[in-house]
Amino acid sequence: MVKAAVLGSGSWGTAFAKVLADAGTEVTMWARREELARSIAEDHENPDYLPGVPLPHGIRATHDAAVALNGACTVVLAVPSQSLRENLVEWAPLIGDDVTLLSLAKGIETGTLMRMTQVVCQVTGADPSRVGTLSGPNLAKEIAAEQPTATVIACPDSNRAIALQAACATKYFRPYTNSDVIGCEIGGACKNVIALACGMAAGVGFGTNSVASIITRGLAEVTRLGVALGANPSTLAGLAGVGDLVATCSSPLSRNRTFGENLGAGGTLESAQEAAHGQVAEGVKSCTSIRALAEAYDVEMPLTDAVHRVCHEGLSVQGAVHGLLGRRHKPE
Repeated sequence: MVKAAVLGSGSWGTAFAKVLADAGTEVTMWARREELARSIAEDHENPDYLPGVPLPHGIRATHDAAVALNGACTVVLAVPSQSLRENLVEWAPLIGDDVTLLSLAKGIETGTLMRMTQVVCQVTGADPSRVGTLSGPNLAKEIAAEQPTATVIACPDSNRAIALQAACATKYFRPYTNSDVIGCEIGGACKNVIALACGMAAGVGFGTNSVASIITRGLAEVTRLGVALGANPSTLAGLAGVGDLVATCSSPLSRNRTFGENLGAGGTLESAQEAAHGQVAEGVKSCTSIRALAEAYDVEMPLTDAVHRVCHEGLSVQGAVHGLLGRRHKPE
């Protein structure tokens, strides 16, 4: 039996731990707070992030990372993108030399402009062939409710990708494999920013045409960036691109979409964060690093730029709309 450590006990980490356990993988979760680890281990529920969802009794939980990592052959990294490096510095000495590392985080690191697998390799010293990423239309609450979905596991080593695929394949969760780590990570990071834009549009009262236009033009700029970094454009036309983008931009379960909607309705970053129970949407931080990455590669990303300016430079949502519509006309 495959033994996996899931480091992170938010909604997505918890939902994926359930998927692994349902697939027959032996799972130990790590939670920063001892009381949360106790709830998961003893009550078989995560009351903070997935209340009311029964977890498999086989899932163990601990607040001691050394216990979670002991004997694990697969390590799932399920902490937010901007805190991944800080956590990995503590965990790296505890991770075995041939362990497969799988990132669930979606973002571009502030300052370094690194993708998450690059951060993992730099901090742990792991060869890139050992490090994969998972991305797709994977809203945690729907997966926890066992609603059917598909995802992509990208890893340079096809054997590791296939092993990860087997470790999480269930009757409701269908993983595909891919070798295009860059495409999967760029799609996963950028879709949060486009979802903020869709939420802003909905918040000011715009309808389906506006949101569909944002999704489509958002995909165009995400693909431009991905290709500039070496991604295969077909990856961004698949589950890790279009699939994740549509789910995140359309669902009320999407934190980024909901956050953007609060901003569009006239709220501030502070009030939007309060409405999200103190959690900041990943796209709020990632929009700045993604914009900087695009500038470094001379890639035009007007939607990302507009979201950054609304979130961090005081531009109004209406001002962003007028700026986007007033851009020079050109062929699609």
